[in-house]
Amino acid sequence: MNAFMAILPLLIIRFGILSILDKDSLKRAAHFAPLIGKERSAYWIYQISNLLIFAYLCFLKIKTASHLLYPGLVIYGLGVLLCLVSVINFAEPEGNGINLKGIYRISRNPMYVAYFIYFLGCTMLTQSLPLLGILVIFQISAHWIILSEERWCVQKFGEEYINYMNKVRRYL
Repeated sequence: MNAFMAILPLLIIRFGILSILDKDSLKRAAHFAPLIGKERSAYWIYQISNLLIFAYLCFLKIKTASHLLYPGLVIYGLGVLLCLVSVINFAEPEGNGINLKGIYRISRNPMYVAYFIYFLGCTMLTQSLPLLGILVIFQISAHWIILSEERWCVQKFGEEYINYMNKVRRYL
């Protein structure tokens, strides 16, 4: 089976379901905080590695006769579920604009966590070391993007966001 099929749930959730839930949320999810210094490089590395993951998966096959098939399916399924839950929660921020409900009580960045888990599942299903390498680069650059978003949120929401940061972990 072509691994491109594994991309479809992410596209449906991230773009289809999010736009159905709230068109403004789709715009918010596409917004990147103002970038400074090395964050600009991280942004481009993030975008290019994201594109490479999607493109490379189009050429890979899911290895159904592999010992990693079932663990990969579990990780992949967890990534899909986490992505769905984080998108649903993202679509309903508090009146002040900060997401504090649902999974956002556990992680400040559940969509980024979901993407990593999702793509890790794809990596396990395809058993592709180059894909794993791209995923590592993707995740390191995502960390820099997250730092810029947090800086922006502190500037925009002030003490309220700082309190949120003190209560909820960045990832898990």
